[in-house]
Amino acid sequence: MPLPFHPAATARFLLALLTLPGICAAACNAVYPLTLDSRYDYDWEVLRTALEKTAAPYAPCTLRASKVSMEESRANGELAAAGGRINVFSRSTTLALERQFLPVRIPVDKGLLGYRLLLVRAADLPRFAEVRTLQDLRALRAGQGSNWADVAILRAAGIPVVEGNSYDGLFSMLMARRFDYFSRALDEALREIDEHRASHPQMALEPGLLLYYPLPRYFFVRRDAEGRQLAQRIAAGLEIMIRDGTLDQLFQRYKGKSIDQADLPHRRLIKIDNPGLPPETPLSRSELWYNPLKSGVPALR
Repeated sequence: MPLPFHPAATARFLLALLTLPGICAAACNAVYPLTLDSRYDYDWEVLRTALEKTAAPYAPCTLRASKVSMEESRANGELAAAGGRINVFSRSTTLALERQFLPVRIPVDKGLLGYRLLLVRAADLPRFAEVRTLQDLRALRAGQGSNWADVAILRAAGIPVVEGNSYDGLFSMLMARRFDYFSRALDEALREIDEHRASHPQMALEPGLLLYYPLPRYFFVRRDAEGRQLAQRIAAGLEIMIRDGTLDQLFQRYKGKSIDQADLPHRRLIKIDNPGLPPETPLSRSELWYNPLKSGVPALR
């Protein structure tokens, strides 16, 4: 449910933004890392909307992708370098990432990233049908990208993890039996099954399990004056989107079908902790987080 929207209160909020240190009508150019798939389409639409919502107190902003595609390691290097080719990216948070870059601590996807479905080999579906507990899951090997936040979370729960150096390569590694399952966010898994059906016809979506751990994805910017102003603007735009319901509308447009298709009421829930979750994570702000039980989804099994 969007929060009550009061035009007068929003006008006062925008006026208050103009008095914050560093606010000025300077030209804005936001550049994010180009990827050759649709993983981040929703994120950049959220960012575009947040920048548009703040055009009045700031200035019009140009948002574009980098001219070259980037895996996460390269994007990290570009954002860390003064004058790098990007000045913003979207990433699941870790303590190390928040120390290196400046996070905008509003979960871009309302925390949906922490609800995980499993991509597996179709021939192994009977093995996964027997998994009921975390202890059962520990007998199987997860696949994840090198240095992804999920790696430390899964290992801390006693789950063996095999790391891959490229996103696309992880699907081939799964099918080559390098690991037993590829844990993906709910909406990622459903999209990826469709996108990789031709190249990996024996890959399947495991139908009975739902793995959950708290894992917010934030926008991150460089820790410099330009980055601080951009972070301030993104945060202001996201707060407006929360108040007027725009964030919920985009979330439903991009994620709603996948949530319905995931059939959450008929999945066995396995919850694990995220011991690396930064203490500043805004867990107390319930309006920032997707909650299946408050979204019309019956209780998970």
